[in-house]
Formats: sequence, structure tokens, C-alpha cells
Amino acid sequence: MTDRPRIVLFAYSEVGCLCLEELLRLGANVAGVFTHDDDPDEEIWFRSVRDIALKNGVPVWAPKKLDEAEIELYRSLGAELVFSFYYRAMIPKKILEAPRLGAYNMHGALLPKYRGRACVNWAVLNGETKTGATLHVMTEKADRGDIVDREAVEIKFTDSAHDVFMKVAEAARKIIARKLPELEAGTAPRVPQNEAEATYFGRRRPEDGRIDWNRSAVEIYNLVRAVTHPFPGAFAYIGGRKYYIWRARPIEGEAKPGEIVSYRPLVVGTGAGLLKILSIQPEGGEEGECLR
Repeated sequence: MTDRPRIVLFAYSEVGCLCLEELLRLGANVAGVFTHDDDPDEEIWFRSVRDIALKNGVPVWAPKKLDEAEIELYRSLGAELVFSFYYRAMIPKKILEAPRLGAYNMHGALLPKYRGRACVNWAVLNGETKTGATLHVMTEKADRGDIVDREAVEIKFTDSAHDVFMKVAEAARKIIARKLPELEAGTAPRVPQNEAEATYFGRRRPEDGRIDWNRSAVEIYNLVRAVTHPFPGAFAYIGGRKYYIWRARPIEGEAKPGEIVSYRPLVVGTGAGLLKILSIQPEGGEEGECLR
């Protein structure tokens, strides 16, 4: 038995895995974990929260919804502290208000900037050079609660969204390691967000990856690295066929937007500069196949 506060997690993805592992490493009293079943239509590139919980003897559930039955199950766990680590559903008010030490969410950006979904992908797409992780108080309005701690990471010009996501996951782990004692003691700081600095970005869909060749080569490059593997990918139509562009880089030069300047190497004109395509895949074909 332990006299440390009982913690219940709502967790998924690599952030959920790293933060759960950190809590266990620190000897936290994790009473239960709620997670998700993997979507068979999604490329699963991250480890399993469920597997980590079960390996460590922590009860785990993956309900499709958080309805009254799930709320009653949650109550039976006697949670004193709640964390959400990349859980994909809104957590009901009845859960947020219950724990005496509060409920906290880990967001993959430096709040109040980049509230909303797909914040890492948006940051890369927008050419940001910095992002990070933020632990904040959960409220009914997503990403609006007081900030407990933040950890910044660099976005290099060569980083893909996956590269940045892994940096953000490690930043989240560092925050948990740093703040758990204060959170368990109920003494963690809470700093209100500055609404004047807030920005919001919505969910990204696969069709949002379509390339507009009138954009600059740098903007198109940012799109490519923002949605390349393991995400759905940037794409364009050439001769009526859909092609995914997985790797590219901007180079100097001029040509009409969408004009193929050369085939070996494959270089395409944009609104400003040229895009050299390094990896391409026709829909239904193999990645790397060259255009004929």
C-alpha cells in the first residue's frame, strides 16, 4: 500500500506512453488508465499505453465513450489527481471536478499559442522554429486552463512533424518529472493564459495535404514535412493521376507554378523558387517510383 495520491490517467499515443512510464518510474500511485483502441484505418507509429499499463499491473480500459457507466467506473478508482496525455476525447465535467488535487492536460504546443488539434503538424507547416509541451489545468473549454509548466523544443528546418512530435513527447516527460511532487502536494503553480496571445488551429484532414503550386517552394516544403510519414502525406495530380510527395527540398530557380523543369532529378516550379522532389509515390504504386 502507498499513501501517495491515487492517480487516474486518460492517455494515448507516444506522449501517453512516455508520461505513464515516467509516473511509474517515479513510483506514483497510478490507480487506473483509460485509453483508446487503435484505429485500423490509421498508421499506428507509436507504442501502446495499454501494453505498458498491463505490463506494470495497472488496470486499463478502452471505452468508446465516457458515458455514465465509465464515469461510475472512474469514481470507483478514488482518483485524487487526474492527467490527460493526448487522450482524444473531451473529458466530462463530472470527471474534471472530482479529484481533490485537480485535473491536468498535456498539450503539444507552447500555450496559449497553437490551441486545438494537430498542433505539431501546424507548427511545422507554418515554418515555426520553436514549439513545446504545456501542462495546464483542464477546463470544459479545451486548452484554456491555467498553465502549470512549459518546456520548449527547437524545430529544425529539416525536421518532419514526426521528428518534432518525438521532441515534444520528451518535453512532456520532463515536465512530469519536474512537477509531480508539487502536483501531488497540491502546491503546483497556476498561471492564467494571456488571451491576447492565443492562436487556434483546427483538425487536419488527409485532403488538406493537396499541394498548391502557386505557393512558394519553402511553403510547399513545409507542407511536405508536416504531413509526411506517418501522416497521410502531401499530394498533387499529374496527368490525372494522384502522386504523394514524401520528401522534397526547396532550391533556387524560376519556373511556372506546377511546371516540371526536369525529370532526373524531378524538379517542379512553384510560386517562388523550385521544389526538388526526393521521394514520390503514385497512388497504388511503390514509393520512390519515378515519373515517366
